[in-house]
Amino acid sequence: MAILDKLPRHLFTRRGWGMLAAGAFTLAAAQVMGRRDLLTLALLLLVLPLVSLAGVRLVKPRFRVYREFSPSPVETSAPAAVYLAVARTGPGSGRVVMEERLPGHFGQAPAFRFPSRSASGGTSRYEYHLTSRYRGQFRIGPVTAEFTDPFGLSLHRRAIDDGDVLTVTPAAVVLPATGLAGARGNDGVTATRVRANPSDDDVMTREYRHGDPMRRVHWAATARHGALMVRQEESVTTPEATIILDHRSGAFAGGSGTAMPGLPGHDGHAAATSDTFEWSVIAAMSACAHFSERNFSLRLLDAGGDPAFLHSPSATDPAADEYSGPSGLQAIAEGLAAIHLSGTHHRLDGMHLDKTGKRAGQGVSAGSPVHGDEDHGPAAFDDQLMDKLSAHRMRGPLIAVLGRMTAQEAAALAPAAAYGTHAFALLAVERPGEFEDVLEVLRHGGWRAAAAAPKTPLPAAWGQLAQDPALPVAPAAEVRRGAGVAP
Repeated sequence: MAILDKLPRHLFTRRGWGMLAAGAFTLAAAQVMGRRDLLTLALLLLVLPLVSLAGVRLVKPRFRVYREFSPSPVETSAPAAVYLAVARTGPGSGRVVMEERLPGHFGQAPAFRFPSRSASGGTSRYEYHLTSRYRGQFRIGPVTAEFTDPFGLSLHRRAIDDGDVLTVTPAAVVLPATGLAGARGNDGVTATRVRANPSDDDVMTREYRHGDPMRRVHWAATARHGALMVRQEESVTTPEATIILDHRSGAFAGGSGTAMPGLPGHDGHAAATSDTFEWSVIAAMSACAHFSERNFSLRLLDAGGDPAFLHSPSATDPAADEYSGPSGLQAIAEGLAAIHLSGTHHRLDGMHLDKTGKRAGQGVSAGSPVHGDEDHGPAAFDDQLMDKLSAHRMRGPLIAVLGRMTAQEAAALAPAAAYGTHAFALLAVERPGEFEDVLEVLRHGGWRAAAAAPKTPLPAAWGQLAQDPALPVAPAAEVRRGAGVAP
């Protein structure tokens, strides 16, 4: 029995292996004893398991599988119910042992028998629950079925469907009520200021944007500014919060690099992340929820001025950067579900990944790139970002969720504070004490800035932003000199 247990179980059952062993023994006895009847018996014992093995692989019973998640998508650490319906669509009978394949961090895969005791109309229904500690997109399934022949000699396990993708979004943390949102009315809107005796010069104007009708061009303002200006006709505007989410690999390379345990990146390798980036993703999600509850519309950009979810595989509309209402907040959550560090290759070279996606071995030394290549992502804080911020200037607060950055990068970002009613910068870094010079440059530019480690509670970091006063705004040349860059 102990020998039979060590034999492969994906070809024959213990009965099948026993029959093969008996056939081999009988064949040897027939040769030694010269008995023809023993030879016939040996051939029967050897051929029957082989014929059953061929038959169980050639005859493929067909099934239809329907899988539904509730809720979908689901937040991290929240339970999701999985409803399975399995029906046989081809000829066949008998009971079949089935198993649902799951990513390793979900725990033990559920197993069940088909048909179930409560089967109705040829369809068996099953239910189980999943909880994920990680955000991402995960392949749930396929259902694998173990088929055997009528004699119980051979086994064949195969997938009967392709599985479905479960999207797990980051859960927002409730942030303390502070004055970061600014003074707003009860309905979250702010009224346009109008003087007691208005004149044509008092009309609110803004820069011309593609699609504006020419009848709204304000020619006096156009002459003053040297660029097309149009009348801002709205008397009441909905405030808009702009969130800059930095996802450059170079900004989050320090500390312990990991790979996302969900679906692989576009190049087939595991998408890269880090502890600091995971903290920043939760910070961005929480800030979006915080402002959305206060009736702000939201705009999300990356450090280069592109839509924040342009390269997120879970984004419903990767090219979108403006969101509003509960549906907009849900779209943001889905975009953040599988967002990863940007770069040419989304992989961790020279690392072994366990089945949960975590890297085995020691962490990456501070300052070394997470990826094997030297590309740390797109250019950051350049004219493209400034143009995007300028187009929506003074519509509401500006929040930058950043990683590691140099004083030169801080100097490039510092003037952007002038485009928001308030400007807040939150740096997610392994050692916050090493970035005081960067915070000082941002503060001189008009930002309220703070640095936090991955273990820092997000509400505490948010409260620190409310307490951190921005320094008086210095001229741009002075900001550059403070960063050590020649004006």
